[in-house]
Amino acid sequence: MANNATPQIMKQGRLTPWLYLAPAIIVMGFFIIYPMFTTIWLSFQNRDGTQPASATCVEGRPCWGMFENYRYALTAELNTSTIQTTWQTFWTSSYGNTIKWIAFMVSGTVGIGLFFAVLAERVKYEALAKAIIFMPMAISFVGAGVIWGFVYDYGAGDKQIGLLNAIITGLGFKPMAFMSTPGANTIALIVVGIWIWTGFCMTVLAAALKSVPDEILEAARVDGANEWRVFWSVMVPIIMPTITVVVTTMVINVLKLFDIVYVMTGGNYGTEVIANRMYTEMYINFNTGRGTAVAVILVVLIIPFVYLNIRRFLEQEAMR
Repeated sequence: MANNATPQIMKQGRLTPWLYLAPAIIVMGFFIIYPMFTTIWLSFQNRDGTQPASATCVEGRPCWGMFENYRYALTAELNTSTIQTTWQTFWTSSYGNTIKWIAFMVSGTVGIGLFFAVLAERVKYEALAKAIIFMPMAISFVGAGVIWGFVYDYGAGDKQIGLLNAIITGLGFKPMAFMSTPGANTIALIVVGIWIWTGFCMTVLAAALKSVPDEILEAARVDGANEWRVFWSVMVPIIMPTITVVVTTMVINVLKLFDIVYVMTGGNYGTEVIANRMYTEMYINFNTGRGTAVAVILVVLIIPFVYLNIRRFLEQEAMR
């Protein structure tokens, strides 16, 4: 009797975990996996998603067949006559702007966050200082966009209600239309992103700095190393895995960036990023095929950084 019951118990033991996981698997399948495959399928249809893309190719024009939407997504912003103009166009396209965001925002948030993390440990009211720096993270990105919209506001007359232009005119300079000036507007938007995300980077990096053994720091100081040398030669190498995780996380956040640009400029004046272009194609131009192609490209760009993060987490777990 016992021998007959053993296989049944083992079978129930194997099935029980799947029963617990079933609700989550069903939800993920319906809301994540199914939309993902539908998005990929639509990206191979024509631009409005009604028939295969290869069927709509016109003889005599460039066409990538079933990848026609990807050709448009990758080259439509770069259709110019000379190489020089092409590169100029690239840096004002959604891809060029995204690269600018990655370069300036990631370095800004991680660098300033690490700076604040080190300084916060040396002040009397450390918790209060960190709470103030972290506070922008409690504001929604839409709310932050509205707030900074008033900071950058530009008026055609002498009176300026925008905080920044009021300061500029108060110092005797001419006001500047920050949101409609190409080049300057992207930098101004990146400043907003840095303002929001610096607190997150500071919090994570501060926790990593707490884990640095005091004995190692004291030994370095006894050997004659100044604080600058201790920081770069001792602290940074020890917390480098955490810095790597923060950098890859910020790159993922930048690639998905949408709210700030949409609220403050709507992607106009040369500020469009990849996510804004996807939104424009799908919900303004109603080009479903082209919009989903941009979405697939965005996911492909994010996957390597997600893999790096997962690999880093697994390595840290293996070391424990």
